[in-house]
Amino acid sequence: MTSKHFWSGVLIVVLSVVLAKPAKAAGNFPSIAPSKGAVVAAFAGVAAAVVIVAVVIIHKSSSKRTITGCVNSGEHGTSVIDDKDKHSYALFGNTTGIKPGNRMTLQGKKTKAKEAGKTLVWETKQVVKDFGVCQPLDSVLMRR
Repeated sequence: MTSKHFWSGVLIVVLSVVLAKPAKAAGNFPSIAPSKGAVVAAFAGVAAAVVIVAVVIIHKSSSKRTITGCVNSGEHGTSVIDDKDKHSYALFGNTTGIKPGNRMTLQGKKTKAKEAGKTLVWETKQVVKDFGVCQPLDSVLMRR
């Protein structure tokens, strides 16, 4: 009988060691450090935000800028009056296809005038659309 109790004791000790779990603290204390998942999620969120901001900035800076207005020919060259901001821009760059007296949409960019106090400058890349002859201001106002 002693060997039977011996083997029972050995089985109890082996099962106790194998099935033992570490003890937890008695109180419900909050964890001070964030979990690995929270840290990974935070880094992923920051990386996603940086990528989104970079894509928006690149898209905005490479977008095709246009100006629409009536093209005028004067003693200082060709200019266009923008329909949106009502400013007059001196035209230079690729001016082939630009017809004075027509309302046109021109692709390009604003540049600084070489002389202070002079008109604004539009560096034209290409003509996007030609709407035809500009309507006189009086006929536009009479239609409203």
